[in-house]
Amino acid sequence: MGADTGTPGGTDYEIRRFRPRPASSPDYADTKRWIEAVHYGFYQKPGRDELTARIAESSVADDRELTGAYATAPAAAPALDAGRPVATFATFRKTLNVGHGVLVPAHMVTAVTVRTDHRRRGLLRRLMSEDLARAKADGVPVAALTASEASIYRRFGYGVATHERSVSVETGPRFRLAAPVRGRVVAAEPAAMLDLAPEIFARAHRAIPGSLGRQERYRLRAAGQWNEETGGEDHGVRVAVHLDEQGTPDGYAAYAFRGWETEPPTMELRDVVAATPEAYLGLWDFLGSLDLIERIEWEDAPVDDPLVWALEDPRVVRTGSVRDMLWLRILDVEAALSARKLAHDGELVLRIQDPLGFTDGRYRLSSSAGTAQVSRLAHDDPAQDDLVMDIAELSSAYVGGVSPVTLAEAGRIRVGAGRPAAATELARMLAVERPAHCLTHF
Repeated sequence: MGADTGTPGGTDYEIRRFRPRPASSPDYADTKRWIEAVHYGFYQKPGRDELTARIAESSVADDRELTGAYATAPAAAPALDAGRPVATFATFRKTLNVGHGVLVPAHMVTAVTVRTDHRRRGLLRRLMSEDLARAKADGVPVAALTASEASIYRRFGYGVATHERSVSVETGPRFRLAAPVRGRVVAAEPAAMLDLAPEIFARAHRAIPGSLGRQERYRLRAAGQWNEETGGEDHGVRVAVHLDEQGTPDGYAAYAFRGWETEPPTMELRDVVAATPEAYLGLWDFLGSLDLIERIEWEDAPVDDPLVWALEDPRVVRTGSVRDMLWLRILDVEAALSARKLAHDGELVLRIQDPLGFTDGRYRLSSSAGTAQVSRLAHDDPAQDDLVMDIAELSSAYVGGVSPVTLAEAGRIRVGAGRPAAATELARMLAVERPAHCLTHF
């Protein structure tokens, strides 16, 4: 939420970290107040008790840690309940696909809010810096978040790593794929997705650079058991599952009809997960043939989308907004880069600047036959630096979502005088096997 500057909160605030509790627990009150504070911070309507309880239940399943900042001074009337935190912060651990099927631990940050009447007192800086320090101490190489405001998180070392776009697809007679699809698509009972959705996603997760492990509510949404407004069932969800030529499920689409009052008749895609290109195009072939439907809308489409190139008439796909999606923050340069497979042999000296000091220093990155070797250099010789960048830039380029050449042309990376092609060389080293895309909002 809103930016927070100034000195750390000091004795004016108490920071409490705790595990969420379900509604059946005698300790549920703290979890409930914390969730209410998040709703307040994001200007959401107060959740019904059922929705709040479902959020708590899914938070338990995700093994989240909830952090709240609580004002220590008594609340003066008519201020909000003093038991409700004035700032919130949540984390959980999943994995990140960094290319070529390699998964690394990721520290996922979400539900970051600072209440307006407590801004500019250093709360966000305190919560973020303390949390990232703890994650680094745990040996987690990278942190991740999605940002409600793009201007906040660079000062903590985060960089945009993937983008997404909204699309509107005309599904009339102009919607035709240029080549026949493989496998087949079957309509499925949504309840089957409780087990099947995680299985399919696990395959897709290993296949798509930039993919993050998913939280509990994704399978519940695909199964029609999570209504975003109430937390109850969603009876409008339909599911299509793609089977490969051996009959193995390798993709699914969850979608819902917008209603006959919408013109033209429109289907809304809730989720599309495909472990193979064949599954992705097969699902679109199915969606494009839905009777009486003239338009498909999807908010989370990849920017570099094979569907556009697969269609005989790519103009049936209209792009709406394009926006940043996944932000990454490398916490340990040596661990993060050593975990990656590199696509090009070479050697570079990188000077990394870090606003929080976690990764400040000079590193030699070398690659041989795809294996990366990273070492921190003790001596300081600026003349030897091939590339100079903030940790945010290295984090942006880490999963191949943006080229270091683009960042250099934007003035975000400085290229050493002795190696004019250094940005190109780093781009080759960090190249991934297919376009990066994050399937998971959190």
